[in-house]
Formats: sequence, C-alpha cells, structure tokens
Amino acid sequence: MTAKVIALFDKIWQQYLTVTPSANRIHHLLGKGKDVINDHVAYRTFNIEKVNLNKLAKHFIDLGYTDCGQYNFSAKKLTAKHFEHCDATMPKVFISELRVEAFSTEIQTIIHNLIDPLPDNISEQAHFLYSGRPWQISSTDYKTLLATSEYAAWLAAWGYRANHFTVSINHLDDFNCIVDVNNRLKDAGYLLNSNGGEIKGDKTVKLEQSSTLADKALVEFSDVILEIPSCFYEFAKRYPLVNGKLYSGFVTASADKIFESTNMT
Repeated sequence: MTAKVIALFDKIWQQYLTVTPSANRIHHLLGKGKDVINDHVAYRTFNIEKVNLNKLAKHFIDLGYTDCGQYNFSAKKLTAKHFEHCDATMPKVFISELRVEAFSTEIQTIIHNLIDPLPDNISEQAHFLYSGRPWQISSTDYKTLLATSEYAAWLAAWGYRANHFTVSINHLDDFNCIVDVNNRLKDAGYLLNSNGGEIKGDKTVKLEQSSTLADKALVEFSDVILEIPSCFYEFAKRYPLVNGKLYSGFVTASADKIFESTNMT
C-alpha cells in the first residue's frame, strides 16, 4: 500500500513541477542533495457532487488515509478536511472545496458551465488528481471569477493538480527554525507570502508555516494565452503535544493566509 502512495505522490509531484519549477530548485537548496520530507499536499475543488471534496479524498482513502479534521473558512466560503495515512511517514493531505451556492448567480453559472458537461464519473479516473483542467474557460470568465474569488479563478484556470507541496522543517538536516529557512529563501531571491506576516502561527498553536509566492506560468484560455500565478511551495514546523507526538492538524487562521500565496501580485 505504501508503495502505491509513493507512486501516486511522485506523479503528483512531477505534474506540479511543470508549472512550479522553483520548487525543484528550493528542494535542492534546503535539502542540499538529500531527500526532503513532504509534510502535506493541498488540493482545491468545488462542492459540486461529481468533483467535490469527498470524491478527491476517495483516491487517498483507498490507499489507507483517514479523515482527521474539518475546517471552515467563512470569508473565503470554503470547507476543508485533512487526511492522514496509517503510515505516519506518508504526507498528509489537505483538501478544500468552494461553497459554490454562497456566490452570486453569475459566479455559480460560470462554475456550473465548467462542471456540468463533465462525465459523472470523471473523478473516478485513476489519473484524476494530476489530470489538470478538464474544461475550457475564457479569459473573461476567469477575470470575472478572479474579481470575486481568487480561489475559484485559480481552480478554473488550473484544474486538478497539487496547489502546493510542503517541506517538513522538522525533517531537514541543516535547518530547524522557520526563520532560518525563510532567510535562506530570501537570500536566494525567492519572494515569500507576507499576508498575515511571513510566519503564520507559532509554538502556542503547535504549527508555524510560511510559503513562497506562486510561480507564474502560461495558461491557454479559450480566447487568449495569459501568464498567471500557478503553484507555490510551503514550509511547516510542527511542535509536540503533551503526549510528545508532533501536532498533525492545521490552523485555520494560518491556512487562510497561506491560500493567498496564489494571489495576483
């Protein structure tokens, strides 16, 4: 089972690198030639039945993952869950979904025009988690979504792929402090997401997080090709609970700002 999980994440990672080349360079920068442990991978989707959070999660649950927590992002109109594998060395998975019905009729129509023509079983395809965008969208509709929800616009442009991978600072050989990681990244010329501060969270909530700003890549819309934010790389430092085990959940206030790593700059 673990071998299947590793094989899946390898495919997800390779797809992620095609639009996030900085991640490979950062991987080598922090790992110094050694492997880097991935804390978690994040996905975005819509809460429409055929592609909802649970449909994406099934791919991971079938490989030994279980539901370990639910989160609400009221301002962004998102619901999220995180999943952990029975083998704790495997990455956690954070999946969020946009509450489509919470938006205007115009926004709902654009989103349903993307999803409704898709086959009912599209999420059951073995490669779905790294299949990319299964629909066409115009730059006009993309910009309409962007004006209301950056999350919706990103998902409409990029489809199904990892929104980000996350370096586990706890497992780095040469760093054990998120400040040092951030400084190393900035010294190398990388821009960090400073919304809510460069470091989200602290020891009291048992999790510190930071992230790069998303790379930019070309997207072929139905009417034009545009360069827009793609994916980003996150960095997480976890702290032990009273029982000595590292905290394995997520902090809503911090994750809310991490989402903004794909904002237009």
